[in-house]
Amino acid sequence: MEQFYLLLKYLFLGLFQGITEPIPVSSSGHIVLAQHLFGLNIEGLSFEILVNTASLIAVLIIYREDIIRLIVNGLKFLKTKDPNSKSDFQFIIYLIIGTIPAGVIGVLFGDVIEANLKSLKVLGFALIATGIALWIIRNLRGRKNDAALSVKDAIIIGLAQAVALIPGISRSGATIVAAMLRGTKQETALRFSFLLYIPVSLGVTVLGISDILNDPNVSELLLPYTVAFFASLIASYFSLKWFMGIMARGNLKYFAIYCFIVGALVVIFL
Repeated sequence: MEQFYLLLKYLFLGLFQGITEPIPVSSSGHIVLAQHLFGLNIEGLSFEILVNTASLIAVLIIYREDIIRLIVNGLKFLKTKDPNSKSDFQFIIYLIIGTIPAGVIGVLFGDVIEANLKSLKVLGFALIATGIALWIIRNLRGRKNDAALSVKDAIIIGLAQAVALIPGISRSGATIVAAMLRGTKQETALRFSFLLYIPVSLGVTVLGISDILNDPNVSELLLPYTVAFFASLIASYFSLKWFMGIMARGNLKYFAIYCFIVGALVVIFL
């Protein structure tokens, strides 16, 4: 019975992570909240790294055609300077630029953020801030496509991703808000946001392999971790597909309202 409960706990957290990772409500904040509300205590970073990797795989599957196109055209431009491939090469450069702020701040201040900004009050106010940002852009319709992005856009979106290191600030929400405030189309904002997620998430996965291998509980938690991994992978895939449809219809206000409600409840009652 205890083993069944353990599997159920990890299944729930895997699904929870997978559902909330792609949508602009802060998956890290919701995992903290879920652990508090349901008395689920998970020590160490192994679980977080594992479910993050599952979400990464889901993003890679959904954006595989864009990724292949960017790689092929990027290499083609480097070799031949083909003008038709230039915009894809520039897009890759902008993704690299946009990755730098979160990467640098995460390495330098990750432990400080983890130690000081993971309280429920901070989480509640951060969710409210996420809701405000989403509400501001709820009716925006930009004109910039992939080819119209600039270095300045990449830096601003990258800084927004760095702010999302704070639990409760949604990574996808922060980057999409920044992109749309810069006048990008919803489709471009969404694509750039999730392609920007790949290098940061990949870095977390690679750096976290040793944490997983050295986890003293990894052998006993092998089955629960596997259940959580696949739950997160499947949930992330369908959640991102659903969110792509939401973005196309411009219904971000519902996520803003959700963040307001949850954030206020956390601040008032927790």
